[in-house]
Amino acid sequence: MPENTVTAPLAPMEPQDVADAFACIRALQADDIDTPGAVADDTGPELHRLLLDVAACVFIPVTAVDNCDGEPCAHSFLAAALGRLLLELLCHSVCLANAPGIADTIVRFTENILTEDHGDVADVLRQLEAAGMEQAMEAHPAHRTTA
Repeated sequence: MPENTVTAPLAPMEPQDVADAFACIRALQADDIDTPGAVADDTGPELHRLLLDVAACVFIPVTAVDNCDGEPCAHSFLAAALGRLLLELLCHSVCLANAPGIADTIVRFTENILTEDHGDVADVLRQLEAAGMEQAMEAHPAHRTTA
């Protein structure tokens, strides 16, 4: 299969970018309306790109279709779940062009796709943040702090 934006490895984010993006996402998930505004004030228009980077890092590995030779597989059911999620977003008039809309989509994706029976979304978001931070620290070792 030729490499494209879906199959090419994603570039690791900077550690501070991971922290800023997940601060906004986790705050929105917890119904904290003050923190995302503070993060947006500190980050500026860059927050939009950071949230899109997180969305790509979360969505693409989960939705990348492997070769199932035309037979139903886990990805067939995943595609149906994504369709339901997209309809839900459209029904709630979520705007995917702004930072809160992107963060909300990441939260909903986590809730609907990455957790069993809408389990502990906050815990999954913490795990995603930890994985993103680990990848960022490996890619940008100059950001490591020594104890």
